[in-house]
Amino acid sequence: MTRDTPVDGVAGTPRIGFVSLGCPKALTDSELIVTQLRAEGYDTSRTLAGADLVIVNTCGFIDDAVKESLDAIGEALADNGRVIVTGCLGAKTGADGGNLVRAVHPKVLAVTGPHATQEVMDAVHLHVPKPHDPFVDLVPAAGIKLTPKHYAYLKISEGCNHRCTFCIIPSMRGDLVSRPIGDVLAEARALFESGVKELLVVSQDTSAYGVDVKYRTGFFDGRPVKTRLFELCEELGKLAEPHGAWVRLHYVYPYPHVDDVLPLMAEGRVLPYLDVPFQHAHPDVLRRMKRPASGERNLERLARWRELCPQIVVRSTFIAGFPGETDAEFDALLHFVEEAQIDRAGCFAYSPVDGATANGLPGQLPQALREERRARFMAVAERVSAAKLERRVGATMQVLVDHAPALGRRGGVGRSYADAPEIDGTVQLLPPQKISKQLHVGEFTRARIVGTRGHDLVAEPI
Repeated sequence: MTRDTPVDGVAGTPRIGFVSLGCPKALTDSELIVTQLRAEGYDTSRTLAGADLVIVNTCGFIDDAVKESLDAIGEALADNGRVIVTGCLGAKTGADGGNLVRAVHPKVLAVTGPHATQEVMDAVHLHVPKPHDPFVDLVPAAGIKLTPKHYAYLKISEGCNHRCTFCIIPSMRGDLVSRPIGDVLAEARALFESGVKELLVVSQDTSAYGVDVKYRTGFFDGRPVKTRLFELCEELGKLAEPHGAWVRLHYVYPYPHVDDVLPLMAEGRVLPYLDVPFQHAHPDVLRRMKRPASGERNLERLARWRELCPQIVVRSTFIAGFPGETDAEFDALLHFVEEAQIDRAGCFAYSPVDGATANGLPGQLPQALREERRARFMAVAERVSAAKLERRVGATMQVLVDHAPALGRRGGVGRSYADAPEIDGTVQLLPPQKISKQLHVGEFTRARIVGTRGHDLVAEPI
């Protein structure tokens, strides 16, 4: 959660507090709003209490996220009193059919749904008039980012065409809308030129990029480029190469055309890393979930990916205890995780979400059984992950430094290509043996892996 984004201000300039909750896709919405605020001359406040107004970007996907968002709104109201709410929870209705946020917190100034920069700005203008007309030179070309300077998220599309029974994202964010490829690549170039060393590509369904526009040909630097995953990765790789930067793909559904991207990974154009939301492995459970990709051939697909790019790392998320899940179906999921050798796996115990069609499916399992299955799944997944980490001991890897006090003289923390920020493990860097060796945040260092520590690697900078 990002409580606010400090920006050096000018006395008398209106200041806006900001709370950003939820996934990286929501974070990019927050960045768009903060960028527009800065372009119009607003500053952001270091504290909620000291702000002229507070914006809360919410998440509404699961019950825990709804509670966290409602609590954050309440905290902002208590600390400041003048609050605008945006994000997924803003589009959610309550039991009476009215807006949920307004029902719980009637004192909020305005409520919008997700991906609503202009609506948020309209509400800001109403309650805190802008200090002057926009001057775009007040904002860096890459916009204002809420991540550390050396990595950034690049959203390539909004919405989703699928209707998974456990999910309400389409009802909040709508159907798939792919961004023009020229705009995406222009933003990527600006980010690399601003010093970003890792670009994380996100969307609701990255593999479906361009489906809604029938892979229409766009233009970048006067060249025709198709609005399609392969061409996007190819162009991003070209932009990243002069800067020695990484490109990492998230939310990649295992469609057959994803195979085309693997040679780019093998060649080092994009990181050999795929975040694939499998959710389950048994075909009957996947059908009840209405997942878009068939589960019967996922083991074959993974084998094909590893054939094309042996160094590939696959992370995924799964749901245990989905309605109607039998012992045999759950055993099939455990077998899949071991057979598939998933490098990093997370698991949620199934949780009903208001408005999701899965709530009406027969065979709802007791909460205790869902939690038990989640724990059993994680025990298997962690055993697989630990064994794969052990195989890296003795290898030399490139590490992107995230934290390095005193120039790394006491060690630091970084990540290899196998580790996405905040969701995977880290590389714990030991103090360098060479007195002259320094570690700089946002730069790469070579390190020899000397051991493991839970989900993390331990390495010696060289």
